[in-house]
Amino acid sequence: MVEVHKKSLWKRLRPYFPLYLMMVPGAIYLIINNYIPMAGITIAFEQFNYSKGMWGSPFVGLKNFEFLFKTKDAWIITRNTLLYNMAFIVLGTVLAIAVAILLNEIHSSLAKKIYQTTILVPFLISIVVVSYLVYAFLSSDSGFINNSILKPLGMESVSWYTSPQYWPFILILVNVWKGLGYNCIIYYATLVGIDKGYYEAAVIDGANRWQQVVHVTLPSLKPTIITLTLMAVGKIFYSDFGLFYQVPMNSGPLMDVTNTIDTYVYRGLMSLNNISMSSAAGVYQSLVGFLLVLTANWVVKKLSPDNALF
Repeated sequence: MVEVHKKSLWKRLRPYFPLYLMMVPGAIYLIINNYIPMAGITIAFEQFNYSKGMWGSPFVGLKNFEFLFKTKDAWIITRNTLLYNMAFIVLGTVLAIAVAILLNEIHSSLAKKIYQTTILVPFLISIVVVSYLVYAFLSSDSGFINNSILKPLGMESVSWYTSPQYWPFILILVNVWKGLGYNCIIYYATLVGIDKGYYEAAVIDGANRWQQVVHVTLPSLKPTIITLTLMAVGKIFYSDFGLFYQVPMNSGPLMDVTNTIDTYVYRGLMSLNNISMSSAAGVYQSLVGFLLVLTANWVVKKLSPDNALF
């Protein structure tokens, strides 16, 4: 009976065996890179001692989490992390969709490829290079803005790296410029797959270009928008370390507007060498991100069940 069951199971799985075989490298990567390291969560609840190792270090419970919740900077770093990421999600999504729609309106194949490449290049540039590009624009002594724009207009030079009021806009601009190409290409790939018959039917019904976008393009992009937004919400408690640490050049006067959970933990780790504290911050970010994904998916499921992730 057991042998018959095994043969029946193999008969059902055999047509899909090549697909399972293709899945093996990805599954191995996920296990090694994502699941095995999860054992390190225990460090968040220990006073880690290098000589005793992960399993021999003394257990201290939730004391490591006090670093994030009892410090005077807890509100500032949480506020910055959340508000910046919310701005990145909203502006990044709107602009990526807008650019993708404009790309879809270009009929020249050569021009389309040139624009796609140009838009994607910033995403491929290292954040270190980006930080020096920003410095070339904002340097007090030799920066392009001070020397080539403000001075010819008779305006005083701005000390950008000691003026925190400008940096929320600078960081948002740099993030959108760098990440726009990646999201734009994803939305553009979705647009290319939309049946042209929908647009032809809309034209017959008398719809203009804007009405076609509203009633055909955006509804077709809805599943992609929801999926990318849910993924972004899951990382809303994380921040781009390079963006918030390297682009402002780790400037002290800018701490109130550039300090996020990731940069704060890094600075604490560098000064205190407390690996348990950093692990606790990582666990905190992961749990909150997981809960946010569940909440956002629940909301989507209530509003549009077909577009929920699970």
